[in-house]
Amino acid sequence: MEIVVDAYNEEERAMGWYYYLEEKLRFPFKAKCIVTRKSSPLVTGEKVEVTEMAPETECAHEMLVMITWQKRSLAVPLGQLNPTEADKQTRQAVSDWHYWVNRGYEF
Repeated sequence: MEIVVDAYNEEERAMGWYYYLEEKLRFPFKAKCIVTRKSSPLVTGEKVEVTEMAPETECAHEMLVMITWQKRSLAVPLGQLNPTEADKQTRQAVSDWHYWVNRGYEF
């Protein structure tokens, strides 16, 4: 993938993804939880509003986004979410991330 083509180590791959997603995602957008994770309070089918990328320091191992959840701001894995109300560019960027994760790739 061109996102990480010139990345030579884990940190460069993580930052390549971070800046790609930061540029392509159009916030806010609505999303639905597609998988329950032990690291997140969301359950499958739950709907949330994605407000921004989590700080880059939080994304060294996985891409996280900030959501509004129960009147709080919370970081959750982007791989856990699927856009339901978002523009084409946002849907494509999330799809690109899902592809990376589903192929078993890591930073």
